[in-house]
Amino acid sequence: MKRLHTNLVFLFFLFSISSTFGQDFLIKGKIVDAVTGNPLEAATIYAETLRDSTLITYTITNAQGAFALEGKTAYKRARIAFSSNGYKSHTMEVELKPTIELPTIQMNEQVQQLDGIDLVGERVPITIKKDTLEFNSDSFKTRPDATVEDVLKKLPGVEVASDGTITVNGKEVNQVLVNGQVFFSTDPKVATKSLSKDVISKIQITDTKTKEQEFTGQEGDGETKTINLMLKEDKNKGFMGRLSGGYGTDDRYQANGLLNYFNDTKRISVLGSSNNINNPGFSFDEIYEMVGNSRGGGVRFNRNGGFSIGDASFGFGQGITTSSTLGASFADQEKGKYRIDGNYFYSYSDSYNDEKIARENILPDGSYFTDTETNFLGTTNSNQGALNLEFDVDKTTRITVQPNISVTNTNSTNAENTVSTDEDGNLINSNTSLTTSDGNQRNFSNRLEVMKKLDTLGTYIRAYFNNNNRANDSEGYVNSQRSIFGDNPSEQDLDQRTLIDNSNDSYELGAAYRHFFNKQFYLDVRYEYENTKQQNERSVSVFDEDLGQYVYNSTLSSDFNFTVDKHAPEIRIGSNGKKLRFNVRARLENNSLNNEDFVQSTTFSNAYNNVLFGSFINYQMGNSKRLSLNYNSNLNVPSVTQLQPVPNISNPLNIIVGNPNLAPEISHNIYLNFNNFNWKDRTGIFAYSGMNIEEDQVVSITTTDEDFIRTTTYQNVKGNYRGWMGVNYSKQIKKDSVYTLKFTISPNVNASKQVGFTNGSRLEAKTWNFNPRVGLLFNYKEMLEIEPEYRIGFNSTRYNLESVEDVDFTTHNVSFKMTTFWPQNLVFGNDITYSYNGNLGDGFDKDAIFWNMSLGLQLFNKKATLKVLAYDLLNQNINTRRTTGQDFIQDFQGTALKRYFMGSLTIKFDSFGGKGAPNQRGGGPRFMRF
Repeated sequence: MKRLHTNLVFLFFLFSISSTFGQDFLIKGKIVDAVTGNPLEAATIYAETLRDSTLITYTITNAQGAFALEGKTAYKRARIAFSSNGYKSHTMEVELKPTIELPTIQMNEQVQQLDGIDLVGERVPITIKKDTLEFNSDSFKTRPDATVEDVLKKLPGVEVASDGTITVNGKEVNQVLVNGQVFFSTDPKVATKSLSKDVISKIQITDTKTKEQEFTGQEGDGETKTINLMLKEDKNKGFMGRLSGGYGTDDRYQANGLLNYFNDTKRISVLGSSNNINNPGFSFDEIYEMVGNSRGGGVRFNRNGGFSIGDASFGFGQGITTSSTLGASFADQEKGKYRIDGNYFYSYSDSYNDEKIARENILPDGSYFTDTETNFLGTTNSNQGALNLEFDVDKTTRITVQPNISVTNTNSTNAENTVSTDEDGNLINSNTSLTTSDGNQRNFSNRLEVMKKLDTLGTYIRAYFNNNNRANDSEGYVNSQRSIFGDNPSEQDLDQRTLIDNSNDSYELGAAYRHFFNKQFYLDVRYEYENTKQQNERSVSVFDEDLGQYVYNSTLSSDFNFTVDKHAPEIRIGSNGKKLRFNVRARLENNSLNNEDFVQSTTFSNAYNNVLFGSFINYQMGNSKRLSLNYNSNLNVPSVTQLQPVPNISNPLNIIVGNPNLAPEISHNIYLNFNNFNWKDRTGIFAYSGMNIEEDQVVSITTTDEDFIRTTTYQNVKGNYRGWMGVNYSKQIKKDSVYTLKFTISPNVNASKQVGFTNGSRLEAKTWNFNPRVGLLFNYKEMLEIEPEYRIGFNSTRYNLESVEDVDFTTHNVSFKMTTFWPQNLVFGNDITYSYNGNLGDGFDKDAIFWNMSLGLQLFNKKATLKVLAYDLLNQNINTRRTTGQDFIQDFQGTALKRYFMGSLTIKFDSFGGKGAPNQRGGGPRFMRF
């Protein structure tokens, strides 16, 4: 403890010393057009050192062209640069003083942009264009071996969460492109965690656009962001690669590799990976890549098993997964003619997971309890390929084709033991079962779209055709023994085989016409027709001991055709103004459902007509300030499982029967947000609120008999809703190249109401959560980086029945990440997380400290890293959680990856040929460059 105290004092001393030396300065002025005298808004002004052009600080002009450049530095003189999109740059040297008043800066237009000329030494840190925010990668200092993710952390208004999720002033980044092209998949983390910062020239941030908005030149809705990474000119011809491998205790291992070839607009990438540590294997983070937790690159991930790369899934969501994959990606484009990108993945995984679940089942007059233990084993084997083809027939016509195909085989075994007791602890019933399943899923989808511009105002017409064809064949066996205790004890054995032959074919045809009355105001007329047909043959056989074979059971079997026809005309009016954008829309949905079961000799049909409304308002109050309001209503047709009145007894303690009289769900969604980033103070604020109101939501209705055997069906109910609101505030403080400090405060509140029925009584559960979070990122001279974060959660659930006890509990989560890059070539990392869940039941771990530690030695000019890693150093990793609903309270604990130690070696190699061929320099490719 004394040593820890000493270290903290030392860090505080460093911070205090670095804050003491240097002087504050403030430079004021105004920038105008040299010819017209009009003020230039969003021009960039920045100060850099004379010695090595290190960025000191920067700002932008306001609507009146005025600016105030302030900072703190130990340097006496600095170079001040002025830049504005479409104008010639201007620089001057000044002696730094507390306050400097500059004369009006007049800037001349850049009449012609000369090809083949590079302005050496000019590194405008930030450029604000019409709809793009552009950062110069080299203006933001990082360690030499940094990834794109590292430089993103340095950018003002940009946050990178511990799982790799990126937000820009509160808006999530949902895709990262390289030179405007997809890199394997649109999943942002594939590019940000695998590409080196030193190959990137510009980082461009825009609102994510649909293909329709891209073609017609419209702005995106602003709800999500896209990052485009522009490669440096001398890095755009050649290849770069990464190889990594490691082996550790308990036979833990990981091996992965990535090779990228660039040739102007062409890119070819190949990757491969194999490991048994719950890691997709595509993160080349110098210190954490061998960690089987949420730091996997390019994935949606759970550190306790189950992850995906793009649309390729691994594992079953929990437990420990051993996975292998091989993938390839290709992209090419020629502006005005075509754009092509595609990828292929082969993946294999096997998983195991042991679970323990304690559930309180709420009844109108009390509760009963079920304790379940399961042992699960499963494997997946899949092939998946996707293409995106865009062809510009001429300047006004574009054709897009997007085929996607996948084939997946799965098999699993699940052993389960469930025991039910009453409130006094008396044994009620039990069920022991063994379920095995083998399945094959095949999916083919395609989208064909044609868009044509009709005039210069923006009028256009669009037609599209979608198809989605899925087939699922499976064979499953259930062997179970159900025992009922009490006054009338009984036992029932079940040995059942189920064969499923399912196909689901969906075809959609649509057209849209947009007419502009002027440059802003427009009218949309749209129509959509969709036909969906599901054929499902479910053949259930029960083993007959007398005959010694399985005998077909028509009561439990079904063979049906389920079709849905949808017609949806829509009209909308809107405006695309410079500051105000809005639309108001109305949509009529006509849905016709028909079902015929050839085994049960039952038929039912329903027709629904619903009018749905929506609107969108976006008010741009400045280059960095925006207010938006979105309302949308959606219709969801019940699934065939919810409609089909055939009992499913695969779980003898919970029999499920559909309800053919269900109406469709209608959800009303309202979303309001405000975001603003002050470039002068490097402060950002993002406030948001929203509500989802469900009309006629389909919910489970349970009936529990005297032996506590549940029968579940479905019914439409009113009164369900979910609401949320929150604020995110961030501020960045930077002093020369000495230190960077960024902190974030983000409290949020969630409230919901769930309505259901059990044994004829209405059950309501109102849930309220308050979750404030505070985070900090401090970097000192690229030698020390620390990231502490604290989150606390206050959770409350209230029930409408007096017999049910309300639930209140608190959660805590404290994390601390520290990485040191001193002495030179030595990288030391610690990632510590403490979590506490205050309301788990007896027998469940409430808290744990999760600690990963790594020590790496960089060799051969940092082209290789030799590393030793300790995962879950204290052996406390847990996988527990509590969930509540309108009729249950449930605690869960599953298998988690536990402590291991691993040694690894990572090698980087590249060869770039500047403006020539990849092997033009030095007579041939330089594979290692050690």
